[in-house]
Amino acid sequence: MNAIKVARRFIETDPANESAKILAQLVLALESERSFELVTLYSLDYKSFQLAMDILKEWRLDRYYASKSKLFDLSLQVSELDKSSTSN
Repeated sequence: MNAIKVARRFIETDPANESAKILAQLVLALESERSFELVTLYSLDYKSFQLAMDILKEWRLDRYYASKSKLFDLSLQVSELDKSSTSN
């Protein structure tokens, strides 16, 4: 199971848990591209800390794929424009 799903279940199960709150803050910071105090992660137990690291890894990978798909879409649009301008 991926870290994002694990984190969602963990936060849903006990949203008042301090570790759940920290993980939720991390996710909100990542999504909104705001800063997050990394030192906050040190207050997590080892399992939650590992989950935070896995979230960061997955988030980075997902972001890479999102950027790649945007580049592909743009390249496709340019290609279509080029085709239409050469056929005129």
